[in-house]
Amino acid sequence: MLLASGRWFLLTRSRTSNEQPVTIMHLVSWNVNGIRAIIKKEFVANVRAMAPDVMGLQETKAAKEETLSTLELLPEYKVYANSSKARKGYSGTAILTKTEPLDVTYDMGIDEHDQEGRVIAAEFPNYFFVTVYTPNAGEGLVRLDYRQTWDHAFREYILWLNRRKPVIVCGDFNVAHKPIDLAHPKPNYNKSAGYTQQEIDGFDRLLNAGLVDTFRHFYPEEVKYSYWNFVTNGRAKNVGWRIDHFLVPPTLMPNVRDAYIYNEYHGSDHCPVGLRIEF
Repeated sequence: MLLASGRWFLLTRSRTSNEQPVTIMHLVSWNVNGIRAIIKKEFVANVRAMAPDVMGLQETKAAKEETLSTLELLPEYKVYANSSKARKGYSGTAILTKTEPLDVTYDMGIDEHDQEGRVIAAEFPNYFFVTVYTPNAGEGLVRLDYRQTWDHAFREYILWLNRRKPVIVCGDFNVAHKPIDLAHPKPNYNKSAGYTQQEIDGFDRLLNAGLVDTFRHFYPEEVKYSYWNFVTNGRAKNVGWRIDHFLVPPTLMPNVRDAYIYNEYHGSDHCPVGLRIEF
């Protein structure tokens, strides 16, 4: 039976009495560029149209309590929020899920990296779901050194989780990995945050540690972006960057059915990205 909403599927087939029905989960990630702003821009309708089972949000730009109260407009979801301790209205992440997790943890347990509410991990029976808002190297690359420290710490954190059970990582990684992942690679290389060799190397090391870029796995040649600069009207011109990703370990790749970039949905300078995976 296929549920038309797209939230999940029960696939019936010839099977032995020991086989269980197959459930295909729909997972979504979205940098919302302010939860209180996007909620006024058909966000609730868009979430219900996508109907994710689990959804990670980044750049909520709100205190935890503000994020939780704003997302009461989606009562079908349990909501978990993290917020910046260092700067009010900055950074922040959230997870929405229709099924209550076994456990939820916030941050990485490293004081240097735990001030901006950038990480949440929800544990489910078969996997961890991690949403991350990776630090931007900043105007003039002023935070590039810190970014490299972060990349190392986050990679070690994911590897630590993955020793317990497979980790699905989603979010705004603030890096375009290959020239195909941004509209103007040459003028941006080593000059713009998100496309320096140091950031590319950090993402390479994350993949080499045992993660797969799911969209690029399924669509090695497709040009599609997940972020466009508002100031330059980048979305109308499709001058963008693919910096929002779903990463999974190779052991889960046989379960992944497809990966998506939902650039039909508006409301932020990013669009949602998604994944369908069988459990």
